[in-house]
Amino acid sequence: MNTKVNLAGVELKNPVMVASGTFGSGIEYSEFVDLNKLGAVVTKGVANVPWPGNPTPRIAETYGGMINAIGLQNPGIDVFAGRDIPFLQKYDTKIIVNVCGKSESDYIEVVERLGDEKVDMLEINISCPNVKEGGIAFGQNAANIEHITKAVKKVAKQPVIMKLSPNVTDITEMARAAEAGGADVVSLINTITGMKIDIERQSFAVANKTGGLSGPAVKPVAVRMVYQVANAVKIPIIGMGGIASAEDALEFILAGATAISVGTANFHNPRTTMEVVEGIEKYMARKGVDDINSLIGIVK
Repeated sequence: MNTKVNLAGVELKNPVMVASGTFGSGIEYSEFVDLNKLGAVVTKGVANVPWPGNPTPRIAETYGGMINAIGLQNPGIDVFAGRDIPFLQKYDTKIIVNVCGKSESDYIEVVERLGDEKVDMLEINISCPNVKEGGIAFGQNAANIEHITKAVKKVAKQPVIMKLSPNVTDITEMARAAEAGGADVVSLINTITGMKIDIERQSFAVANKTGGLSGPAVKPVAVRMVYQVANAVKIPIIGMGGIASAEDALEFILAGATAISVGTANFHNPRTTMEVVEGIEKYMARKGVDDINSLIGIVK
């Protein structure tokens, strides 16, 4: 039984990875999860300088998920390269680094720094607020997406994944823009903008007022968007959004995703990724499927 998948020339032993920001760099989770069994570890977002993130409170539970407004708190590329990359290199898994920035030069600086590091792929988080555009995210404008993708591709030494925001009118337009800019892979979806109000305190549940909604509540939206994008571009897709089981993961694969990422589920069940890996293998055995690649995008 073959569970290997290929993302722009990078071969993963299976299609299961973790969503950026839900797994740190695997250090905390390595007590619960055998990182060697994952297709890839996707790190928390890393910027050119340390980011403090948003004021607290910045997480709130919601029905079927959670809202977060962490604000991409991270220690910066220097600490990350000295601590996190060497840790991940001890494991037999692919390393995908999520890159964030507030301007084009921020992204370029991090991507150039990572060119000399032993990492396999770069995932560019274009849901960051573009300070030069008055705070609108890079990923909410097709022309911006094509531009930033081209700029990153020009200096990147590793294959580039563009992470798409669902907070747009037409996700296929954004995916086509990433493809036109030279993206090797797209990943989707990032979180959906949401809000929660504490009726007892009569105030916002998170200090930022709004945050990113993730978890099972967003899965049907994510599956629909992955399906649309799979039928709009020719590059591979990493699907994510509310995956908590092998059944969830298989929906994304059948819709057209080559690989999938488990995010919010890691918080309440750190073993979710292992259960997804095992569950996909059991499904393949039950259905008599020899090669997982024969399942990708077969639902038309």
